[in-house]
Parts: sequence; structure tokens; C-alpha cells
Amino acid sequence: MTSYTVGLKLGMRAKALTIEAEDALVAALKIKIENPEALVTYVRKSNRRGDRRHPHEALRTKKTG
Repeated sequence: MTSYTVGLKLGMRAKALTIEAEDALVAALKIKIENPEALVTYVRKSNRRGDRRHPHEALRTKKTG
């Protein structure tokens, strides 16, 4: 799987999250499921060098069961 960075806006606050997904659409949908009120502003492949210098939050995986 590939790492994607998803930018979103929650109210007046902007955030960027990093998530593992098969493609960009799946990454955006996973974020939207976790934050239904959020507006997805962009999705891009993660940049290893830049993201290491300025790390983003990772999406927490829910355990079901």
C-alpha cells in the first residue's frame, strides 16, 4: 500500500493526516468516514523527506470486536 497525505478542514481549523491506502480516493473516503463533518481539501502521495521534517498525524485504526 501507498502512504497518502490528506488535507482537511474542520470548522475554522485545517489539518493534514497521513494514511495508508490503495489509492487516493480510498484514502479520502477513509478520512471522511472518521470525520464526516470535515471538508477534504487535497490528497497527495506522501513525500518521505518533507513529511519526516514536518510529520502529520496518522489516522488511528479502530479495533472492532
